[in-house]
Amino acid sequence: MRNEKSCGAVVFYEQDGHRTYLMEHMIQGHTAMCKGHVEGTENEHETAAREIMEETGIHVSFLPGFRETTAYSPREGVRKEVVYFLAKAESVQTAPQPEEVTSIAFMSYSESLKALTYADDRQILQKAEAYLNTHPELY
Repeated sequence: MRNEKSCGAVVFYEQDGHRTYLMEHMIQGHTAMCKGHVEGTENEHETAAREIMEETGIHVSFLPGFRETTAYSPREGVRKEVVYFLAKAESVQTAPQPEEVTSIAFMSYSESLKALTYADDRQILQKAEAYLNTHPELY
């Protein structure tokens, strides 16, 4: 079995007490949070920041203390681990990467839960929302 690793983040933006989450509709047809493969000697945060910037054009700052993982098999003989952090977007101005992303939107929590294609992603988002609700001092 071959192992792969990707890193990304639950990206949020808060203004006037309203929190929204960054959702990407991918060319493959699913809606997900930003993530991508580790390259070279990158650490997990470097990979996540690069992927977010490449896919969305957004700069982020990571919140401490949130790291969640999920794993799945994208095809036979491959096991993929995905590490998600929690990151605050510095703006809502996006520039989708046309090779991978068809559209990007900041959505409310409930809209994001409905939009996400995979149950594992919904669980990560639920954990991020709970973390933000219990740690408002971090952002």
